[in-house]
Amino acid sequence: MIQGSIVALVTPMTEDGAVDDTSLKKLVEFHVEQGTDALVAVGTTGESATLDEDEHCHVIKAVVEYAAGRIPVIAGTGANCTREAIQLTERAKQAGADACLLVTPYYNKPTQEGLYLHYKTIAEAVDIPQILYNVPGRTACDMLPETIGRLAKIPNIVGVKEATGKLERVKQIRELCGDDFALYTGDDATSMEFCLLGGNGSITVTGNVAPKLVHEMLSAAMQGDRETAAAIDAKLQGLHNGLFIQSNPIPVKWAVAEMGLMGRGIRLPLTWLTEDCVPTVRAAMQQAGVL
Repeated sequence: MIQGSIVALVTPMTEDGAVDDTSLKKLVEFHVEQGTDALVAVGTTGESATLDEDEHCHVIKAVVEYAAGRIPVIAGTGANCTREAIQLTERAKQAGADACLLVTPYYNKPTQEGLYLHYKTIAEAVDIPQILYNVPGRTACDMLPETIGRLAKIPNIVGVKEATGKLERVKQIRELCGDDFALYTGDDATSMEFCLLGGNGSITVTGNVAPKLVHEMLSAAMQGDRETAAAIDAKLQGLHNGLFIQSNPIPVKWAVAEMGLMGRGIRLPLTWLTEDCVPTVRAAMQQAGVL
């Protein structure tokens, strides 16, 4: 089971919006050195919504190559079209990804039965470990614990990224899915409590900026050491909030660029962080000791 700090990696771009492979390699090295436990390539934070299929698969393949087996790579391969999700998942498997992360279909708002059949179809089509991803704030679709419980019976569906921030779901999903099913949070602000309640880690935005601290905080929480986890998390609270002052990944890309790890590139319709938000993000970075 992949556990701990799983960074939802930003996709570095040049100022004209092209994928920046040189900076991507630098970012992977940075996370290996800082103790990040795994990387997600081309999730929401990686601007999956605005990369075309070839770019999407190029970034996955590049991250796998740069990681070189030193840390696991999870590929974001979700789509609101089941056939497209199967194609992306198959290409991620061919690229050597360790697992895939599949967001619930967005905009078309399937029923719970539609969600079950969507994920079941993908799992049966591509033999690679698959992680469900529930983020109704982005997709307008909430996959209920009961549906996750049904899907957990499929052998290669191995976990869920539960990004509602509803901590009561940790117990609900654990009881329905058992101890071998991985529970990850997608909500940085509640990640410490999530892991203290028995979660297996966080697919984190904050980890892009303060990877060592996030790794240490989540490790302590998973070991039940509330005091140590809370002391570290106090340094991260500004980032947990400030990195969402505008739509993700706008603030986190600004922060990573400010650290000198990549240039000032983002793809429309997202725009660069506005000047009025800069002091908030900078202060959060200073609180965490990364500036």
